[in-house]
Amino acid sequence: MAAAPDHLFNLRNNFYLGAFQAAINNSDVPNLSPDDAVERDSLVYRSYIALGSYQLVVHEIDASAPTPLQAVKLLALYLSSPENKESTISSLKEWLADPAIGSNPILRLIAGIVFTHEQDYNEALKHTNAGGTMELHALNVQIFLKMHRSDYAERQLRAMQQIEEDHTLTQLANAWLNLAVGGSKIQEAYLIFQDFSEKYQMTSLILNGKADAKDPETLANLVVCCLHLGKPSSRFLSQLKLSHPDHVLVKRASTAEESFDRAVQSVA
Repeated sequence: MAAAPDHLFNLRNNFYLGAFQAAINNSDVPNLSPDDAVERDSLVYRSYIALGSYQLVVHEIDASAPTPLQAVKLLALYLSSPENKESTISSLKEWLADPAIGSNPILRLIAGIVFTHEQDYNEALKHTNAGGTMELHALNVQIFLKMHRSDYAERQLRAMQQIEEDHTLTQLANAWLNLAVGGSKIQEAYLIFQDFSEKYQMTSLILNGKADAKDPETLANLVVCCLHLGKPSSRFLSQLKLSHPDHVLVKRASTAEESFDRAVQSVA
């Protein structure tokens, strides 16, 4: 039997990749189930939060809204002003202890985000470590990287790859881990962000990811890797020439080009 269409695919992708205004603008999705409608609303309100529109979220989500939206409202309250922090965290802990709603994945996700902001990583992991959604797994990767435990982050990534290797969050988590590990892994991170920039709207998340991975050695490694794989390397070589014209690989390439030009002229 064919899987049901994922009506929220584009909305989720926009949110994950930091295209928050696009997520808001394209959120009028027809034929949603009640659960999907709640997920849609939570993504839209989280997009507003990412854009700094905390008060809009606080005012629009009223006491009758379902638990996921109440959790998103708590995040808006927490981020909107320092004096709200203690009461927000107190409410959050109260809700998490309630057997009727404490296991809600969006509530657990918001708890993870808030306690990560507080740099209380052990408390964050209490609520996120069981996973259950791709966003919870991705947040676990971020928490473990903040704790400088790339070994645990890699385990989470493996779990995500088993669920869906091509998922946007799996690719992002892979890039975050590669950037944290460094060395030759940075070029793999660059290629992931480069792939995103070719497929989707350019966002600051993608630009910053590419910038983090764009040191001269990364670009040089990319040139060499592409040549080994028989793929075109001119784009990376051009970037290297523009950003680091004195790099040894640029000088070698220039020397080789000059030698080639001379050889062509001698037989012309």
